[in-house]
Amino acid sequence: MAETPTFAIPPSFLGIARRHRDARFVVAGVPLDIGTTNRAGARDGPAAIRRASRMLVDGDHPGFWIDPATLDLADIGDFPLALGDMPGSLRLIEQGASDIAHLVALGGEHGITLPLLRALVRRLGGPVGLVHFDAHVDTWPDNFGQRYAHGSVFYHAIDEGLVDPVRMIQVGIRSPVQRAVWDWTIGQGVTVLSAQQVHASSPDAMAARIREVVGTAPAYLSFDIDVLDPAFAPGTGTPEIGGLASWQAQAILRRLRGVDFRGMDVVEVAPAYDVSEITALAAATVAWEYLALLGTATAPGEPP
Repeated sequence: MAETPTFAIPPSFLGIARRHRDARFVVAGVPLDIGTTNRAGARDGPAAIRRASRMLVDGDHPGFWIDPATLDLADIGDFPLALGDMPGSLRLIEQGASDIAHLVALGGEHGITLPLLRALVRRLGGPVGLVHFDAHVDTWPDNFGQRYAHGSVFYHAIDEGLVDPVRMIQVGIRSPVQRAVWDWTIGQGVTVLSAQQVHASSPDAMAARIREVVGTAPAYLSFDIDVLDPAFAPGTGTPEIGGLASWQAQAILRRLRGVDFRGMDVVEVAPAYDVSEITALAAATVAWEYLALLGTATAPGEPP
């Protein structure tokens, strides 16, 4: 048990005080939301996720039997942004991530994933596989004329060669989408698992499909909190009914051992629409699950 009561845990992720950028895992907030197309407020996501993470410091993960807070883990605060300037903010985010070996990013809108992938691919020297949990495909060329809005992130990631689309899998998709956008996505080789497919299957089968698509080469996890049904995550900008339950997402994540993840983000938490903090807690738990999953690996990026 922690000696400090839950309500008094410091406001960093899992209450950790370490801030060195060369830690095995580095948490950073990215409070960008100028590319949102519906309800704004994801700029408050990083702070809300950190506050909610205080619920996760009471002991070990009941499955991996590891306390992620005891890993070589640091929280370096938030990356700087260029106020009101999307291209400038993307440059600053990429710069902030450029020297971090393994980043756990707290969003912020989904557009932050593009510069994070740019920085990661530059370090690795080649494209990565992608495990993408979301209600939306996010492969629109633009959103309402905004080229780098939050719904176009993976169009650009594929177009720039950051992601290998044949090793990209989207889980929980269910929003309205133009047929041309859908056909383009599938035509690139992306595998899409709808929310209905997840509901009709099992976590074991979904995780097996993810591992089959992604393979053993380096991969990235991007988790949009709106993959969860609004009953489990009301605090988000673009909610869609019929989504995953929290337990389904959690169960799938726990079964992804062997995927060579090199970084992750959890995005689109807009806490103003959720006075109960359940959305932020879900997001904090996703990052906690990820750290527990990778925490038994013997070296950064090495599969457990």
